[in-house]
Amino acid sequence: MKVLTYSHGGEMAVGVLKNDGTEVVPVHYLGCSSQDMNGFLALADEKKLEKLNRNKELMQGIAVEEIQILSPIPYPKQDVICLGINYYAHAEEAARFHDEAFGGERPVPIYFAKRVNRALGDGEPIDGHLDIVDSLDYEAELAVIIGKDAKNVAEKDAFDYVFGYTILNDMSARNLQTAHKQWYFGKSLDDFTPMGPWIVTKDEFANPPALPIRSYVNGELRQDSNTELMINGIAKVISQLSQGMTLQTGTIIAMGTPAGVGMGFQPPKFLKAGDVVKCEIEGIGTLTNEIK
Repeated sequence: MKVLTYSHGGEMAVGVLKNDGTEVVPVHYLGCSSQDMNGFLALADEKKLEKLNRNKELMQGIAVEEIQILSPIPYPKQDVICLGINYYAHAEEAARFHDEAFGGERPVPIYFAKRVNRALGDGEPIDGHLDIVDSLDYEAELAVIIGKDAKNVAEKDAFDYVFGYTILNDMSARNLQTAHKQWYFGKSLDDFTPMGPWIVTKDEFANPPALPIRSYVNGELRQDSNTELMINGIAKVISQLSQGMTLQTGTIIAMGTPAGVGMGFQPPKFLKAGDVVKCEIEGIGTLTNEIK
């Protein structure tokens, strides 16, 4: 089931997409009072989700052409948790670009945070901050949405805490990322977290999901991999993080990007104004944004 945040008549709401993709059924039509995705996730237990999925085809919805699809979680409650260097081929290209920042042994996962004032949705333009950024880059990633508070979770139980998955483009200012010796500033500029177009619930996939993941810049294929090639998988990450902190409902975990980012080319292929970046994950959809 595809769950999305949208704007209609100037109001933001949460809805579910009908199977044919032509209509959105607002969740309040189906007895759910939440007005935003964080509120919806807090209410959406398995029984409610089953009822939504069963009844959505029976209800008259709103034509997709009449709404604006927003990021599924426009205003995350907390910073996004990100995995760094989580595909082997990406580790190699990153080290070639800047060995001091990206090289070396990694016996444990690399975690970092990404601040999000507002997550952009599909079709929204990205401010590249090209006055201070000379090496703007893209990173197509699978993002995991936590569906209930997770604390001290065993790996075997990790997927019980997953609500679903979406696409996240981890936009990066490489000059800021490397100059500051940590990644927070270079990953957290306004507009640097396009996400969407919706969340697909976990029941649509195997555990863990093995999904083709790609990105394109101006129609040119750049990244072409599969989420089964992650170094550290979803269950390990949820279990490890939850031993020391509570992963609250609505937590977003971006699982890292495969090879093919701009800094991996020789010479690098960084983004400029007017470039169009499309990220796609089979079974979820596509996320397309233009640099302004």
